[in-house]
Amino acid sequence: MGARSILVALLGVSVAAGSAFGAREFLDRSRADASVDPASAFVDVIVASRDIPFGQPIQPQMLQVLSWPRVSLPPGAVTDINTLVAQPGMPPRRATHEISQGDFILASKVSEFGEKVTIVQNLTENTRAMAIRVQADTAVGGFVTPGDAVDIVLTQGAGEDLRALTILQNIRVVGVDQDANFQKDQPAVASTVTVEVSPEQSQTLALAQKAGTLSLSLRALGTVEDKPLDAIRLSDIMREQSPVAVEEAAKQTIRVRRGSEIETVEVK
Repeated sequence: MGARSILVALLGVSVAAGSAFGAREFLDRSRADASVDPASAFVDVIVASRDIPFGQPIQPQMLQVLSWPRVSLPPGAVTDINTLVAQPGMPPRRATHEISQGDFILASKVSEFGEKVTIVQNLTENTRAMAIRVQADTAVGGFVTPGDAVDIVLTQGAGEDLRALTILQNIRVVGVDQDANFQKDQPAVASTVTVEVSPEQSQTLALAQKAGTLSLSLRALGTVEDKPLDAIRLSDIMREQSPVAVEEAAKQTIRVRRGSEIETVEVK
């Protein structure tokens, strides 16, 4: 019985020692977790405090510092305001794209210090900027502004051979005369409109400008259905009768007898 008592006592001491060691490890781990700064899960991020137009120098009053969860930080977001604002005597960084109020300042949307900013920064990959000669009556009365989408219509020929054809659809306007400000909403009559096109579309435009007159058709906001359009000739609209009269004349009727009653029915 003495040996058994000693064995039980040793077993109890071992269990107690193991429990104490486990409890100490748990407390040490809890203290370590508590010592971590909760703010380390967040990072300072720079956002626009107001709209920043294309080409505008980046200035401190345009920026705001926010605390943002590190795990949801967008790629390329600027986290140090000193990397954006030029020091005295240094040339500024500029917006290479339109930046709206509340947007993150991304490295891809600002130039380097002193870097030249042109309309090229507004072009998407593998596209070209090409100018079209326009007047008030071919540019929607001056209501086309940078950022709008247009269809381009070619009018060519003379007399009864005069015809019109939509040659390009859903083309983005990137400049009006020398103005590339996408925030501009005031109409102005221009002599040239610069559009963003693919290499193939630029060839189409080059030929079309030599062949006749180009007109811009301003597209509505939202989804617009694009479909192939046939050319229309002057003779297609110069009819002897109006379309309504022709439509009425084309109607046909038949007489249907139902017992002793006769009814006239239009055939559709």
